[in-house]
Amino acid sequence: MSSTVNPHAPGAMPTTHEDWLAVYGLSPERDGPFTTLSGEMVKPLYTEADLPDQAAIGLPGMYPFTRGVYPSMYRGRLWTVRQFAGFGTAEETNERFRYLLDHGQQGLSTAFDMPSLMGHDSDHALSLGEVGREGVAVDTIDDMQTLFAGIDVGTVSVSMTINAPAAIMLAFYVVAAERQGIAPEHLSGTIQADILKEYIAQKEWCFPIDPAMRLLGDMVQWCSTDMPRWHPVSISGYHIREAGSTAAQELAFTLKDGLTYVEQAIERGLDVDDFAPRLSFFFNAQIDFFEEIAKYRAARRIWARELRDTYGSRNPKSWLMRFHTQTAGVSLTAQQPLNNITRTAIEALAGVLGGTQSLHTNSYDEALALPTEEAVRIALRTQQVIAHETGVTNTIDPLGGSYFVESLTDRLEELAYDYFRRIDDLGGMVEAVKQNFPQGEIADASYALQAEIDAGERVVVGVNRFHSDDDAEIQTLRIDPAIERKQLDRLQGVRDRRDSTAVEATLTDLCAGAARAGTNLMPALLQCARAHASEGEIIAALQDVWGVYLETPVY
Repeated sequence: MSSTVNPHAPGAMPTTHEDWLAVYGLSPERDGPFTTLSGEMVKPLYTEADLPDQAAIGLPGMYPFTRGVYPSMYRGRLWTVRQFAGFGTAEETNERFRYLLDHGQQGLSTAFDMPSLMGHDSDHALSLGEVGREGVAVDTIDDMQTLFAGIDVGTVSVSMTINAPAAIMLAFYVVAAERQGIAPEHLSGTIQADILKEYIAQKEWCFPIDPAMRLLGDMVQWCSTDMPRWHPVSISGYHIREAGSTAAQELAFTLKDGLTYVEQAIERGLDVDDFAPRLSFFFNAQIDFFEEIAKYRAARRIWARELRDTYGSRNPKSWLMRFHTQTAGVSLTAQQPLNNITRTAIEALAGVLGGTQSLHTNSYDEALALPTEEAVRIALRTQQVIAHETGVTNTIDPLGGSYFVESLTDRLEELAYDYFRRIDDLGGMVEAVKQNFPQGEIADASYALQAEIDAGERVVVGVNRFHSDDDAEIQTLRIDPAIERKQLDRLQGVRDRRDSTAVEATLTDLCAGAARAGTNLMPALLQCARAHASEGEIIAALQDVWGVYLETPVY
């Protein structure tokens, strides 16, 4: 190898990217640039010169928690295996829940269908053809009771992925638990409820931004006193990443959303340490292995610093950024879908080495349809192989001190704070969302990445390279169209049996509360649930007071 630099000579260690290329006989034109999935430059080699100071790295379970939120991490307890499930009617999803619990899952994660996510009843005109298709249909308290029939929700942790109507679904869940004889203070789990993320990325909303933020605040405030074991918001970067953001954008926009919720709760008069320990996060695990690990490390460090130094938290539990991870749905390919098993395993390993508290592994057939039981079982076994066969849980934070990982952690942290400054200049996250700033940044990043893939500059195996003409046909799960009719009949049956006068009275009380600033709406929503008001009826009542939201398109 010809080079003017000898890396083994004392005092001759290369310091620049170009020097390292020369050491290995590489040229920028032929062999570079080397970049992460997000386009960040990667050097051929990292050394101790790239490490931050030791205080920034720290120890597991100690501020700033770069190396993990608990001292023993997986030596003390493995992450929670929490597979996402939901399809068809509540009966079918209840069967899938029982199947997962019987096969070793420790917590339940609920997927709702599109009408439920959008606040529509199953018989709404816009629900046609979507009922039970990509999640479970839940219209009333009766569906919620059926969904968890025979499952002791007092002992099983339950996660619900729903946002704009989150307060309504939580009310249904609380009342369903009441009818099992379980009080709210004994319920544990999480409801996503991250409404800012909806306007940024997922686009499932029911109300204008300001009243939607109020409804979230009501739920957080109520849970802080009545549901002490419940996480009332899971601040979600997952959907921001699925929309096409970079790792740095996912990190920055997610944390800024979370800090905005902290500010809102403080403005309501809550002490930060009364609610912050119950905030949780939800991140994507993309395919760029080391970048994802660095993202999680940077997120813990930023959250701890901001809660302690900016918001004055005195309780170390408030500084802990605990998070759930799901492997990247957007990385799954319809072409050669069995390759997705490999992608999911690598992404799951990144989540584990990044220190996640719970994990969902995607099924290999999800780019084609809802997952089959075989695909779900393989996804579950992927986590179990990582936990029990690979040895990665034997030592705490095995990548701590890695020259490359620590340097990349610093870089992502730097990029996140740059976004914080730009958002603050716009007047904060709510104003930035109204001005379409994060939406535009994600659109640009998504376009740039897809252009690289289309040009073949970034390889996606089986898509733009390593094609195959003899792919085996994959058996997929098909939803019986009769399910929609069954759900509509169930909803009509509830309407026929309930006391319509009581329903109207609870909806009138809800509207009166919505029109009054400072009235917490959770008690009124619980009364609506007990009267068997449907989700769509509750949403429509609130829209009569608050109006609807129309997005300004971003190109």
